[in-house]
Amino acid sequence: MNIIQNIPEHIFESIGIVAGLSACLVIAIQVIKEFRYKHPSSLSNGFIFGWVFIYLFWCFYGLRFNALALWLTNAIAVVLQSILCFIVIKKRKRYSSLNE
Repeated sequence: MNIIQNIPEHIFESIGIVAGLSACLVIAIQVIKEFRYKHPSSLSNGFIFGWVFIYLFWCFYGLRFNALALWLTNAIAVVLQSILCFIVIKKRKRYSSLNE
């Protein structure tokens, strides 16, 4: 583990931001897919809402310990995941009203 200790903090922070933004890109891809897909979503409520709370926790954790890579990228992830939740719920309401 001596190798890890020799890497400067700013390098870890930069890599953390890149990794976090890459994860946000994956969420953004799912948001776009759900928006374009015209059928009801197959994502469960536990999945979509669970990730909001997970990202929110890590955002607060990053704020608490002043870790830019954690709070910034997880704040973005909270917004993206919330948009995903909104799209999924809106689609479910639309399709449930059509089936009534």
